[in-house]
Amino acid sequence: MQLVVARIGRAHGIKGEVTVEVRTDEPELRLGPGAVLTTDPAATGPLTIAAGRVHSGRLLLRFEGVSDRTGAEALRNTLLIADVDPDELPEDEDEFYDHQLMDLDVVTVDGTEVGRITEISHLPSQDLFVVERPDGTEVLIPFVEEIVTEIDLAGQRAVIDPPPGLIDDRAEIASARDAESDGDTDSDGDTDGTDGSDGADAKPENREKDEQRGDEA
Repeated sequence: MQLVVARIGRAHGIKGEVTVEVRTDEPELRLGPGAVLTTDPAATGPLTIAAGRVHSGRLLLRFEGVSDRTGAEALRNTLLIADVDPDELPEDEDEFYDHQLMDLDVVTVDGTEVGRITEISHLPSQDLFVVERPDGTEVLIPFVEEIVTEIDLAGQRAVIDPPPGLIDDRAEIASARDAESDGDTDSDGDTDGTDGSDGADAKPENREKDEQRGDEA
């Protein structure tokens, strides 16, 4: 199975180094010296990593046969792809590869069906599940411990405890309940006790960010 583990960014310096957007939580394993990676576009590779180092918080790589800035710039936006055993699992039991999470059924803690995971979106601040609901609409679920309470691979489901406002029908129920309890409204017309927050400001746990070739976010 092929997984995207990084995307090459701009050239760094004049000796062939490039910045890399890492898409794996195992860079030492996937992006170490000697690793041979296929590429997208395919004509650019395969590429063999000659050396790597961290500079100002960014991973820099140098590839065999690329020794100047011109060669490095030619690699910009190339995806680096690793061949991975489909049965391989992350070392940390709380981490998951994207392909493990794809197509899981998403349900709330009370058993209400939400939908099916169709994509994993990796943002700088957190990862998101893109969930397709039965009516064809989509909802974004932050992949944080406070919201995603369980990943049951055997049962092929992800259990969530969404805060009011994250899922539309829950927000409507919460607003109706608040209106019945006090009937007060703010000057802007909002019901007291609800601020529309999606509660998604928590930091994500360290999740595996490999992306399955062909199901790429």
